[in-house]
Amino acid sequence: MGTSTTEKFASQIGAFGIKPSKVHRNLGVDGMVAIAVARKEGVVNSTGSLSVNTGKYTGRSPDDRFIVYDDKTRDTIDWGQINHQFPSDKFEKLLEKMKNFVENKELFVFDGFVGADPETCLPVRVINDHVWQSMFSSNLFIRPTNDELEKHEPEFTILCINDFVADPKIDGTRTDVFILIDLTRKIVLIGGTEYAGEMKKSMFGVMNFLLPERGIFPMHCSANIGEKGDTVLFFGLSGTGKTTLSADPNRKLIGDDEHGWSDNGTFNFEGGCYAKCINLSKEAEPEIWNAIRPGALLENVVLNNNVPDYNDNTLTENTRVGYPLDYIPGAVIPSIGGNPKVIVFLTADALGVLPPVSRLTTDGAMYHFMSGYTSKLAGTERGIKEPKSVFSQCFGAPFMPRPASVYAKLLGEKISQHDTVVYLVNTGWSGGPYGVGKRIKIKYSRAMITSALSGALDTVKYRHDDLFNLDIPTEVDDVPSEILDPRNTWADGDSYESSAKKLAQMFVDNFKKFDNVSPEIINAGPKSTV
Repeated sequence: MGTSTTEKFASQIGAFGIKPSKVHRNLGVDGMVAIAVARKEGVVNSTGSLSVNTGKYTGRSPDDRFIVYDDKTRDTIDWGQINHQFPSDKFEKLLEKMKNFVENKELFVFDGFVGADPETCLPVRVINDHVWQSMFSSNLFIRPTNDELEKHEPEFTILCINDFVADPKIDGTRTDVFILIDLTRKIVLIGGTEYAGEMKKSMFGVMNFLLPERGIFPMHCSANIGEKGDTVLFFGLSGTGKTTLSADPNRKLIGDDEHGWSDNGTFNFEGGCYAKCINLSKEAEPEIWNAIRPGALLENVVLNNNVPDYNDNTLTENTRVGYPLDYIPGAVIPSIGGNPKVIVFLTADALGVLPPVSRLTTDGAMYHFMSGYTSKLAGTERGIKEPKSVFSQCFGAPFMPRPASVYAKLLGEKISQHDTVVYLVNTGWSGGPYGVGKRIKIKYSRAMITSALSGALDTVKYRHDDLFNLDIPTEVDDVPSEILDPRNTWADGDSYESSAKKLAQMFVDNFKKFDNVSPEIINAGPKSTV
């Protein structure tokens, strides 16, 4: 696509108040890679993909993310520890400082879309000072056709300038890093960090704010579709297996991270995938392995003699690869699916006491969706060195600006309307907590999900776990029956009981923060142990 600044495009940039020395708009992959290598932003490795390092920041900085507080957001945002307020006047001043900073500098622009559903897609513009970040945007957002590019008018703009840092005393930020979302001006400002995931997650947050007003359920999930048109959704935080488990050779990928569920069905927000590379193997994850080729973008992966070493995580455990969706064989383009009959909630239980798979009632699904229990895995955020048990409401609290009840209500309506069956799958530890037990094998998780999708779990026998209030199958094809009951995998039964009661009480205590929840939903969760 385009390489130089057209007169029309130059006037658009000028209207935004930026006066660069040169603008590259929607460069092709070869052009971006060539510039990145020339500017020493990255190197081409043995796979033909571009390798870059994000420097000091190798994960998101959630404490540095703010939403502008104004009339539009005052009563609609769930303000608190996750959604931090930022003054409108401070935003305006910082925007002007960033415009002045990039004056007479070379900039890279990507124009495209968020949302594959043509009825709800959001035109976006991303402005970067590093070409590899523009390549990230091209890989992760939805790329326009030539005709769409010619007519493109952005509704939201991301100004992501890595080399610009804030002065907290003057600018009102927490540190020199900032991610600021202004839902009224329709602008996102990012500075001080090279971690590219901030761009995609900022727009995820924007969509999560906009869509509920239209009766559309925004979801932090992956999705794929079978030969018979059966769509399945995988909810879960980073590191729980959304990307890995949705990249199924027997099914077509809709998307790996961000989706919407409207009356028309499900649709991907993105045009690419952002997969974790830690300990990546061709045998366990062939689709992701084979997607690492020319046009893909590796972040923070160690190179040994120019060969990616996915087992060397000395830089960070949050090594990543970004690539276009069509790098996955058989991916659905445009990435739209039907109304799901099966939903999988993924959790990585670091305590090792949740069963590998269980079936949820509708009320149970509402409970676990609002709870969003998992473990933050090392590297996905700064400061996380080992798994830490957390509750992230809606399986994506950092990206959900509205109250959890808004999203939970939409989920409940969709489940009821389409008779959707929901399973809770633990991809975390078995036989003991992190450091003692072992992580459940991917092949077992795949087998459980295959059984759920085929209907095999509809006919097997279940036992009820009174403490966690879960229905657990007693057998699953290709899965050792002894691991289905986590109690059997622990060497010390008393230690299991103690850890299980601890987690159950954590669920109960966490759920107390929700107001006006029906007794049916509360009673569908784990039981108090005090």
